[in-house]
Order: sequence, then C-alpha cells, then structure tokens
Amino acid sequence: MQHILYLHGFLSSPQSVKAQATKKYFSEHYPHVTVHTPQLSNYPGRVESQLIDIIEKNPAIVEGGLKVIGSSMGGYLSTFLVEKFGGKAVLINPAVKPYELLRGFIGRHVNPYTQETFDIVEDDMRVIQKLEAPLLRTPSAYKVMLQTADETLDYLLAEEKYQGGHLVIEQGGDHSFVDYERHLPDIARFLLEEPAINQSNVG
Repeated sequence: MQHILYLHGFLSSPQSVKAQATKKYFSEHYPHVTVHTPQLSNYPGRVESQLIDIIEKNPAIVEGGLKVIGSSMGGYLSTFLVEKFGGKAVLINPAVKPYELLRGFIGRHVNPYTQETFDIVEDDMRVIQKLEAPLLRTPSAYKVMLQTADETLDYLLAEEKYQGGHLVIEQGGDHSFVDYERHLPDIARFLLEEPAINQSNVG
C-alpha cells in the first residue's frame, strides 16, 4: 500500500472538486494507493501541529518519502512538509507568501464547506510565516502547476520560487486550475513512478 496526502487550500475542504477528483482517480487507477484528505483547521495556529499529528499517527505516509498534493495554501503547507520530512510534492497554483495575502482577510469568515465561523487575526501572519521554506534543498522534488490568469495569486512568484522544479505553466485558467483532472495521470506518474527524495529533517 502506498499513501498520498492531499492538502486543500484556505476556505476549502476535502469536499472540494479537486480533492474529490483526486480520490476518484487514484481509487480507479491505483487501487493500492490510499489518498488522505484531512480537513485542515481554519485556524492557522493549529495547522502545523495538526499536520505533524497526522503523520505521527500514520507513519506509513512518510515511508519511502512523503508524497503530497497541495492546492493554494495547501501548496505552501506541502512545501513545509517536504522540506521537513523529505519526499516530493505536486503543487497546484501554490501560495508563496500567504502571510502577506491573508492580511487582506483579517476578520471573521465562514468556511463555505464546513459552515464553521472563525477569525483571522494579525498574529496568524507570524504563525504562517514560521512555516515558510525560503530555500528548497531539492527543487526537482516539486512538480508545480500554474495558470497565468490565477485571480488570487501571482503565478510569477511561484515560477521564481520553484525554479529547477518540474514547472507546468498554462496560459489563462484561474485559481481553481481549470481542467485539473486532465493532469492526474502525470501527477500520479510523478509521485509514484519516480523514486521519492529521502531527506529527513525531523525535529
């Protein structure tokens, strides 16, 4: 059995279109693969401990190298995990400096999937920035999928940060990454059919 971790973005959930499409594709084409799609906390201060707890309770997730798919904020978190545990990641329109972007979201929000009401506060920016990986030890461990008409994030920031990685840049599209399902065969090959990068830095 192999394991893939899927991390959704801000104000999203495991019920999102991409998360569900990912689970469906792997269940149909790679039945020996378990796709884990945790509901990440809406509170930034809880996310790091939640991610570490998920891995500690499911150590098979990092055996042979972590394999993770992350969308938007989930891409930022995926980078944090790969730099900490080793492995490889597929990032979909990833956030590069979410602590800057989320300053515009300070205040009260409702997650449209879970209906949970929560507040984003200034101190959350510090918590999120603490998870940043300024330098990538192995850029080739990342496959980064970007669409130039992303209305939420500047794709050029990700193109610069992940230089040396496997970049897929499509003209147009939007932040949700239009036609994501078309890329699932390539995503599976990247995560499962190339050796994962082992570079544990736990602690």
